[in-house]
Parts: sequence; C-alpha cells; structure tokens
Amino acid sequence: MIGRLKRRPEFLRVAGLRCKWATPGLILQAAPTALMSQLPPSVTDTAVVVQKDEQPAGAMLRVGFTCSKKVGNSVARNRARRRLRAVAAEILPVHGTPGYDYVLIGRQETLRRPFALLLQDLQTALKRVGSPRNGSSGAKSHGRQDGPEAP
Repeated sequence: MIGRLKRRPEFLRVAGLRCKWATPGLILQAAPTALMSQLPPSVTDTAVVVQKDEQPAGAMLRVGFTCSKKVGNSVARNRARRRLRAVAAEILPVHGTPGYDYVLIGRQETLRRPFALLLQDLQTALKRVGSPRNGSSGAKSHGRQDGPEAP
C-alpha cells in the first residue's frame, strides 16, 4: 500500500536525513518512516492516529511530490508532478521498500524526458539511495551528498 506525504514537516523530515540521489529527470529523497512514538505530540493528530490503527507505520510505503518554481509556471509544475505520480505508481509498488518515505522532486528535464527514461531514473535512484530490499547499505556509502558531513 502506498500512502502520501502531504504536510510540510513530513517533507522536511525526509530532507533532513540527506539521503538523496539526483538523476536527469528527478531527484529522490528517502528516509525510514517515523514511528508514532518518535513524533512530537503536536504532529500526532487524529488523522495520523487513524492511519496508525489501520496499518503499522513501519509497514507502509509513503511518497510525496514537489516541484519548485525553477521548473516553470504553475501549469508546468502541475504537469511535472503528474508525470512523477505516474512514474511512482508504476515503480514504487515493485521496487520501493515498505517502511520508507520517499519524496520525488521534479526538475525542468522532468517535462521533456521520455517516460521510459523517467522510469529508469526512478529505478536507478531507488538502487542508489539504498534500502534493505535493494541490498545496499545506503546513500552514505553509495549516493551523492550535498556538502561535507558535519562533525
């Protein structure tokens, strides 16, 4: 089952772990799903608690989509997000890891890139960020990182 990331704190938490991979068509950020006990009380509202009762937080794969104004006007950004949703719907059920949150970030090339290459981009990024299903140890050893690690 694939859930959605919709709130800004969820996106910021995934970005804060700095586990990401950039491809020509998209940028993928990944983070293990936060357990309900680790969230501050202000974040655990009734909607999240209902979701927890339906299925354990660690067993669900969630994804969020975003595009900045660098991609273009609102029409272009919405089109890029629609393309990312279509790619995620095909690839994540097969190659995604339950218990992870993914954020797909659109780029200018997302609009022009052939759909088959976008599918490849997401598969490559999933392998590079490293998750248990893919058998790699994570982006710290295989993926790109922005800037030096803070001590």
